[in-house]
Amino acid sequence: MTLTALAFLDARRSVPSRQLGEPAPDDATLRRLLEAAIRVPDHGKLEPFRIRILRGEAKLAFGRKLATRAVEANPDMSDSKREKEQRRYEHAPLVLVVSARIDEDSKVPELEQNLAAGCVAYNILLGAQSLGYGAQWLTGWAAYDRDVAKLLGMKKNEHVVGFIHVGTPAMEAPERDRPAFDDIVSTWEP
Repeated sequence: MTLTALAFLDARRSVPSRQLGEPAPDDATLRRLLEAAIRVPDHGKLEPFRIRILRGEAKLAFGRKLATRAVEANPDMSDSKREKEQRRYEHAPLVLVVSARIDEDSKVPELEQNLAAGCVAYNILLGAQSLGYGAQWLTGWAAYDRDVAKLLGMKKNEHVVGFIHVGTPAMEAPERDRPAFDDIVSTWEP
């Protein structure tokens, strides 16, 4: 048994988006990353996931629209939170919006369709790291806001799973505390 893949999983880290800068993957590398990322369990072959690419001025414009919406929804927002909202999409050079597109008429449960989309998002994190990039999967209020979904061109049966910020890490991401094996894993016995 080779431990190379397990050692890679042991080294998995999320790099905070504010620590991600240029360069992002070029077009050919991004395409290859996304082709690999969509190889997920997909019961019923529904392809219940979509990816939208945000970069350059489009990414910044999206961030400005979200910041404006956040401030309008909460005019008493503190200055620090306002600045965080305004700068959220300025750091990483690439943001991939992963969404779930639910086929409500399918016999495949909605949960399984959501899990397939979540697997795509996680594969992007792993794939980016394997290519030497950093990535962070973020949600926040915007992932659950129907107006944001509409802004992204999503139909009623589609919702954001996550905003995956990708770029080159400015520093190595530190390890964080992980769950204890014995707190998580148990053996079922009848």
